[in-house]
Amino acid sequence: MEISVLGGGFKQVITRLSPLPSLSSPSSSLPSTTRAKCSHLTSATPPLHKESQIEPTHVSVTPRKRYHSVAYKARQSAILEVQQSSDLGSALARLGDMLKVQDLNVILRHFGKLCRWQDLSQLFDWMQKHEKITFSSYSTYIKFMGKSLNPIKALEIYNSIQDESVRNNVSVCNSVLSCLIRNGKFENSLKLFHQMKQDGLRPDAVTYSTLLAGCMKVKHGYSKALELVQEMERSRLPMDSVIYGTLLAVCASNNRCKEAENYFNQMKDEGHLPNVFHYSSLLNAYSADGDYKKADMLVQDMKSAGLVPNKVILTTLLKVYVRGGLFEKSRELLAELEDLGYAEDEMPYCLLMDGLAKSRRILEAKSIFEEMKKKQVKSDGYCYSIMISAFCRGGLLKEAKQLARDFEATYDKYDLVMLNTMLCAYCRAGEMESVMQMMRKMDELAISPDWNTFHILIKYFCKEKLYLLAYRTMEDMHNKGHQPEEELCSSLISHLGKIRAHSQAFSVYNMLRYSKRTMCKALHEKILHILVAGRLLKDAYVVVKDNEGLISKPSIKKFATAFMKFGNVNLINDVMKAIHGSGYKIDQELFQMAVTRYIAEPEKKELLLHLLQWMPGQGYVVDSSTRNMILKNSHLFGRQLIAEMLSKQHARAKALISN
Repeated sequence: MEISVLGGGFKQVITRLSPLPSLSSPSSSLPSTTRAKCSHLTSATPPLHKESQIEPTHVSVTPRKRYHSVAYKARQSAILEVQQSSDLGSALARLGDMLKVQDLNVILRHFGKLCRWQDLSQLFDWMQKHEKITFSSYSTYIKFMGKSLNPIKALEIYNSIQDESVRNNVSVCNSVLSCLIRNGKFENSLKLFHQMKQDGLRPDAVTYSTLLAGCMKVKHGYSKALELVQEMERSRLPMDSVIYGTLLAVCASNNRCKEAENYFNQMKDEGHLPNVFHYSSLLNAYSADGDYKKADMLVQDMKSAGLVPNKVILTTLLKVYVRGGLFEKSRELLAELEDLGYAEDEMPYCLLMDGLAKSRRILEAKSIFEEMKKKQVKSDGYCYSIMISAFCRGGLLKEAKQLARDFEATYDKYDLVMLNTMLCAYCRAGEMESVMQMMRKMDELAISPDWNTFHILIKYFCKEKLYLLAYRTMEDMHNKGHQPEEELCSSLISHLGKIRAHSQAFSVYNMLRYSKRTMCKALHEKILHILVAGRLLKDAYVVVKDNEGLISKPSIKKFATAFMKFGNVNLINDVMKAIHGSGYKIDQELFQMAVTRYIAEPEKKELLLHLLQWMPGQGYVVDSSTRNMILKNSHLFGRQLIAEMLSKQHARAKALISN
């Protein structure tokens, strides 16, 4: 189980607020000790506007009272009434004409912040219909469509924009890209980004920061991030602390420790002051290798810069210690987190438990788990997931099953990770009814199975000898875009072959074959034997033809013999050419079997003549017994033509002997 401790730390960074926005003015509601700690962070953050600090001493200024027009006050009253109306349509009909576009945008943002999605869409539709709309309206609406998890609607709105200046507005484009990334559509966002540039978009730093944030959660994210950085350099857009912060997070999520260090140092060289998010990201990069020496030096550097390690920093440092195998030091740091009030939730406990469990120190992990329960630490159930997995790995299936039942009795919410963990426990314990119950639970909660779910189930069904059910599960897995492992496929193919489910075995073989992976040579032979046993000879022919040089001669001989006896007569010549092309020397027995099949079906005489014509060119001639059989039945194919063919073969045979 991989655990991230960054949490929501980069929300501020991605939205491009100033560094440490939540710490720039510590809340009065915080305890005095916490406010004191925050003051260190605040002092490290330069003020946004220095001129606001200048206080003239020689002039006394009396603030002027601002007077608003009657029309302004009426519009403010109308805004409030629309916002509070239970009948939005009626309110807009009465007050819409007097409201300006900026007023409607205020209401739009109000509905979005309160997650009033229906009112948001109704107002936006009204604004479009009455042509009271600006690029800001589109940007706001699309942004909130992303938050409401409705990227399709956001794309529909964007694609419907006719005004090119609005369509290419950087704020609108940034909202669309952010919406797609927020909803896990990073590849789509990249494609759309390139299209936007072709249509006239001039990306800004926010555009690149948004796209870089998407690189954190995708495969090969670092290489994609590097392309974006290079594009920024070509466009001469300067790197700022936000871009660097996002890059550090990308490096950490892709285990690019060295690159993270380089960006961190480059950022400082350019005069950007690192904040806690920069330090936590680099610290997280060190956790990949458990490099606790560099981690300790980094935390010391942070303290020297006047920054006080917060909960995120200390929890990430704990992760580094655990990954480095420093369990005693990890316990000491966990105790420090408890003293500081930073261990109110399960995350630090889970980090230590997970490390101990994966180091086969299950009893120590269990001790932390029990300690956590005793202290009534706030938990979402992940500690159960860690311990259930640990018990399963250690073969303690009874304990795993009991803990899974305890979770069901204690918690009323599930996610995919927890369901997979419990599914694994029940599968290993052979609890079929509980397995089915977990699958029903996934359906009820509309939780889609992932790669891990399918593998757990397929292995379990194979263990229970429910091979056809395992096949249907793998078929479902393939249809949902997940690629199965070769080892699992090979095992299932063997089992299906033994129960004579030959076509299903071939289907599994094809799933693996079209997954763009290099397959083991033995697997081609395995499926060939199964297909021959099931007399699926046309499919077997495809396997032989597509894998020239990868199948042994005995296997080719077995296939060819079966095909000459039972295969489609129309494909006999093609099979002869295929096995010859694979380097196999065709023997007289196969030629005799082929000729016998053709004699049995005289209407196929053209195929026989073609075979006799092809043979001399490849160095083959029929032997005397096959020749006599052909002559005996030559009346079926045309005596004169057969005589000519055999005469040519005889001449070829003499030439071969003399050579």
